[in-house]
Amino acid sequence: MTEKKSISLPIIGNETTVDSEHKTRAEGGDIMSEIAHEVNANKVVLYMKGTPDMPQCGFSARACAILGSYGVPYHAVNILADQEKRQAIKEFSEWPTIPQVYISGEFQGGSDILMQMHDSGELEAALKKAFA
Repeated sequence: MTEKKSISLPIIGNETTVDSEHKTRAEGGDIMSEIAHEVNANKVVLYMKGTPDMPQCGFSARACAILGSYGVPYHAVNILADQEKRQAIKEFSEWPTIPQVYISGEFQGGSDILMQMHDSGELEAALKKAFA
């Protein structure tokens, strides 16, 4: 898989693992615990503006297209629908912009970094490892 992948719109997937250590707000946790739950319960998480079917900014659209080009499931979180999470994710990652991508519980960066990882082959390697 050394040739470059074409970029197209993604298909999103569901949660892939269980995270019993962190609780969502609905389960009595706080916002940071909820974010930790999302990041740890899914192999790939994209915090974005809008949804994969209807991104609300070009950077989020690019991140969706890049992830979608690999055909792996990912969990997308629309931060525009939750103002508390919109601010908290920036604090959680210590990264000031959206979108934000996590793979195997680790923060990767935004759409520019995701594009660099795609171009260099690092993204393919990280995704292979996550889904091995």
